[in-house]
Formats: sequence, structure tokens, C-alpha cells
Amino acid sequence: MKANVFYSKDSFEVKDFAIPKIDSNEVLLKVHACGLCGTDIHKAIHESVNPGTILGHEYAGEIVEIGSQVTDFEIGDRVVGGIHVPCLTCHYCERGHYTLCPEFKKTNIEPGGFAEYIRLSERHVRNGIKKIPEGMSYEVSAMAEPVACCIHGQKSAHFHPGDNVLIMGAGPIGLIHAQLLKQKNLGNIFITDMSAYKLKIAKKLGIDYPININNEDLNTVINEVTDNQGVDKIIIATGISQLLPQAVKLLRRGGEIIVFSPFDNNSEVTIDASRFFADEISIVGTYSVSPYEFNEALIVLENGTIDVENMITHVMDLEQVQEAINLANNPNKEAIKIIIKNK
Repeated sequence: MKANVFYSKDSFEVKDFAIPKIDSNEVLLKVHACGLCGTDIHKAIHESVNPGTILGHEYAGEIVEIGSQVTDFEIGDRVVGGIHVPCLTCHYCERGHYTLCPEFKKTNIEPGGFAEYIRLSERHVRNGIKKIPEGMSYEVSAMAEPVACCIHGQKSAHFHPGDNVLIMGAGPIGLIHAQLLKQKNLGNIFITDMSAYKLKIAKKLGIDYPININNEDLNTVINEVTDNQGVDKIIIATGISQLLPQAVKLLRRGGEIIVFSPFDNNSEVTIDASRFFADEISIVGTYSVSPYEFNEALIVLENGTIDVENMITHVMDLEQVQEAINLANNPNKEAIKIIIKNK
């Protein structure tokens, strides 16, 4: 089989590998589509993974081989799933913190989503993969993982009717968050970016206030709309740690900030800490997804609750992973979500 291998930010290579062998409780998946995630881009550009790594985890595909002990799936089943799976029995899992499970990151897909085939472990088969609804394309199905992550992230905050919400970053995650929030009985939804194209898509998707921070003053817009009260919730959906101090300033008393995007290691920022006590604000981080949110994500996609097809701007071949990363990382290009599809 073929897989696209990372060596450096300037070097990817398509290489031949043996198709993974499966054990009796595992399945072999033929990958039909795999989304390019912001974390894939971050890992490649910052070279934070080892050379020889095969990136990709937003997979959708077809089961082509099952182990002798597998009973819940059949050859030909179309499935999606996560890269990591919790044990469901530990201290963290019992409290609903599935992504903090000590076993979570020990599970993985072999070798990575940017390959023609992947091996899914026993834990993936038991709790981590879900059947794709009939009629749903592989490209749309590959969006289940980021949608599930956003559903998971929004559960970490306490949204109330009439809340005004600011989303920092109009990439795929920001646009998914915005559309999910539009389904709630909230107030105004603001979304910021430096890309006029992404903000045009945000407007097309019905977001109330797409704000281009290159030529609009965010503070002024929010103060005018909220009568100088600030926003109730802020979702940071881009990996720029310096947005955190700004978010604290824009937050209404009693408000919440959700840090959804990874920041660089050892990132340091200075914020007005007095607001935690005086204004009862809170900041919460959110990471990845549990198996339960995958079910919710597939329902959202099947019902057409949010529009992901208008977010998929490019479908590219397995050989084009490096090109896809460079495209997605270029703010001057008209790209939002890129799907890598196997022939």
C-alpha cells in the first residue's frame, strides 16, 4: 500500500508499505477520505513530530478485513472514528473526562490517515468507530471528527439563551463552531479572521458578524453591538496564544473563554488576573473527542443541521499532502477545508 510520509516541513514522500496485519479483535480499513486538520498543519510546519510519521486522523473508509472475534462489524461496512479511544472505566472516564484517560493516547491508528489502509485496534472496534449513515459521502463523513470535537468543546461551557459569542478564527473549526451555535437560542455570533474569503464563507453560512481584523476594530464592533457589555462566551479557534489576553478584555462579567486550539509549548501571556475574582470569569481548555460525540456528529451531518460541503474547498490526492498543507497554511489562498482522497 502507499502512504504519504512526513520528513520535514519541506519534505514529504509517498512510499510503499506492507498492508497492516490485524489480530482477531481488530479490523482493516481502506481509507477513502481523510481530512487535513489544523493539528496536521501545526505538526508539519513546526516539525513537532518525528521524521517518518504518517499524519492524518480524520478518516472515513470501508472495512475490508475483520478479525475472527469481531461481531459488530462486517466487511463492507463504512465507518468513521477517532484516533484515540478512552478505556471508559478509569478515574477520568467515570467523571466524563474521557480525553484525560491515561489510556487515551496509547491507542492509535496504524500507520496514519494519509495512507491507503489503516489497522484499527480492539479498543477502536469496541468503542471508537461508528457506521456511516447510508447515502453520506466519504468526504462529508470525514468531517465527523472535527464536528464531534466542536460538540465536545461546547459542552465545556455553559451557554444560555441570548448569549453573545465571539469565535476567534474562521477556519474549519471556527466555522463549525459558529454553525453549531446558530442552532442554539443565543444572541449575536461574531467571528474574526484576516482572510476576506473565509469571512465571505462565514457570511454565506449565516454568521451574524464576520469581522476582518485587518480593517475593522474588534473592540469597537463588539462594544457597539453589546452596549459596551462585552461578549458572554469566546471560543479561541486558532493557535495564537496572544489572543488570550485580548479575549479576557472582551469578555463580559461572568463570561467564559474556551481555548479550543493548541498553543505552542511554553507559550507565555500576561492577562488581567483580577478579573477571575472580581468578575467571575473562567477559562477552560478542551481537547479531542469522546466516542459519544461521534454519534451526535453523525446525526448533525445526516440531518444537514450544519453545512460542511460549502466548507470543503479542495479534494486532493494522497500524493498531494505537502501541497495541501502549504495551501491551507497560506492566508492568501482561498482554502478552508481540504480532504485527502484515495483513488
